[in-house]
Amino acid sequence: MNESTVRLALLIMAVLGLVVGLAIWSAGQGPVQPTTIWAIATLPVVIMLVVSILRDFLIGRMGVDAIALVSMSAGLLLGQPLAAIVVAIMYAGGTVLEDFARGRAERSLQALVDRAPRIAHKKSTTGTETISADQVAIGDELLVRAGELLPVDGILIDPSALLDESAVTGEPLPVRRIASDPLHSGTVNAGETFSMRASATVGESTYAAIMRMVTAAQTAKAPFIRIADRLALLLLPLTLLVAALAWYLSNDPIRALAVLVVATPCPLILAAPVAFIGGVSRAAHVGILMKGSTALEALARIRTAIFDKTGTLTTGGAELIEIDLAPHQRADELLRLLASLEQASHHVLASSIVQLARRKGLVLCQPHQVREHRGEGLEGQVDGTTVSAGSRPLVLADKPLPYWAQDGEERHRDAAVLRVFLALNGELVGIFTFADTLRADVPDTLVALRTCGVNRIMLLTGDDDTAANKVAASLGLDATISKATPADKVRTVEVEKRAAPTMMIGDGINDAPALAAADVGIALASRGGTISSEAADVVILTDRVQPVAEALLIAKHTRTIALQSITVGLALSGAAMIFAALGMITPVAGALLQEGIDVAVILNALRTLGGTDVSASRQKRAIKAAEPQPR
Repeated sequence: MNESTVRLALLIMAVLGLVVGLAIWSAGQGPVQPTTIWAIATLPVVIMLVVSILRDFLIGRMGVDAIALVSMSAGLLLGQPLAAIVVAIMYAGGTVLEDFARGRAERSLQALVDRAPRIAHKKSTTGTETISADQVAIGDELLVRAGELLPVDGILIDPSALLDESAVTGEPLPVRRIASDPLHSGTVNAGETFSMRASATVGESTYAAIMRMVTAAQTAKAPFIRIADRLALLLLPLTLLVAALAWYLSNDPIRALAVLVVATPCPLILAAPVAFIGGVSRAAHVGILMKGSTALEALARIRTAIFDKTGTLTTGGAELIEIDLAPHQRADELLRLLASLEQASHHVLASSIVQLARRKGLVLCQPHQVREHRGEGLEGQVDGTTVSAGSRPLVLADKPLPYWAQDGEERHRDAAVLRVFLALNGELVGIFTFADTLRADVPDTLVALRTCGVNRIMLLTGDDDTAANKVAASLGLDATISKATPADKVRTVEVEKRAAPTMMIGDGINDAPALAAADVGIALASRGGTISSEAADVVILTDRVQPVAEALLIAKHTRTIALQSITVGLALSGAAMIFAALGMITPVAGALLQEGIDVAVILNALRTLGGTDVSASRQKRAIKAAEPQPR
């Protein structure tokens, strides 16, 4: 029998003892006196409390449960068994309420663990076999049927797949993935059956990392919670002192008993852990994983935010920002020809071009007679047309730019962009300009951070001065440090920490040391980033930066509710002690009053599970980048 069942059984026994005793008392006669029944029904709760206090004492803990023991014992010794059993019911009821509150706060996190992938369908030369998820090896080709969980992280093999990623990223709508896109374990196939190639074992996949963080969230103890424990410990001698003074000044031991009864905030100090577990659960719902309540509390105090650039403030890839077209040419047709040719290339830009064409629904052809010039571009035959794509020297040689391309060349002369020149049968027909663009949700995110009390936001990047200063100027950042090595990043974080609580936000391996050095490290892990995720205190699973502001808001909301529950509960208990010492509250009435206080603060702590009042600017999702306009 587990402890929760024992506590519920003790509550039922105490309630039955009270009811039976009251029935005998109202009838005026019975085989036993009602006071005897009340005393007997109180004893099991007293015994359980003694065992609990001794167990806590042996591991170096002491709390306000001792006040409950003293008040019940005093009630029995002073001939007030009715007051004693009411306190017993209130205490046992508080422990049952405690179990309920913890269970509700942890349910969302536990649901993630309960739905962990357990099987996989592995393809082989003999067909498809069903195996345990932990038997999947890197490189295995897997079949994922409609409605099934993805067992491990992997790469999509088929042209496209529709995935429900809500349990992992918090995104409510299914997301379309295309060939070569990374896939996360724990997401659900919301479309037709597809094939994928495993890129990680089950223990190294996204869902396993989530479960490790859930475990940390349920076991870690925040400094704020430890402060609440110390407050509880201070309440014990204070209560005994007030009770002794009340007895001494009034010469009435019943007043002392009333003081002890109203000072029994059994689940009161539980409000802090319930609030913090609720905050961690709330964050998990929107794709933000907190590594325990310690991370959440530290996040609530942040005053300085340091951002990496590439992959954090920017998309981290080559995005098509502009197409310069020759007269009478169509952008989609040129993109189709370019992407068809790039299928044969291993250049870092090639996959971006191919994926862009597929997202537009363009039908690509197989290129022939392809010849690649390393670092310059490639040429080949597509649909019987000779296609050349790459740098200006490769495509144009010494020829001058035509008039329609001159404005674009001048505009991007000193910009950090990649320009792909495209020629058909030796004639230049288009120029595609790619750049690492700013994430669409970054401006709103920075506004939200400042609204949440972050008064210093800076950029810390390994990129050159030109690229860093351009981003910083467009966002109005407070400071910019460029050409930073991982060691430089750590030193910068240490300097900022001495001035104010600091968080570092990044996504790459080179950010990991700085993430670990910060008061709070936040990793953007939607594209992998295992090392940075392990080093961080908070992990964001969505491919957006806006959850950084959401995480800060949730942390502040949670800490406010926890502090509110503790201070208001203790203040009400203190006021009740004064009234009891003055003889205005009887022991029985005091027990009922204290339970009302306890229930109120616990229910208030559970508010962290709900949403927060977030302004529209904080709630905005990343806006899809505008389609590049032909010039």
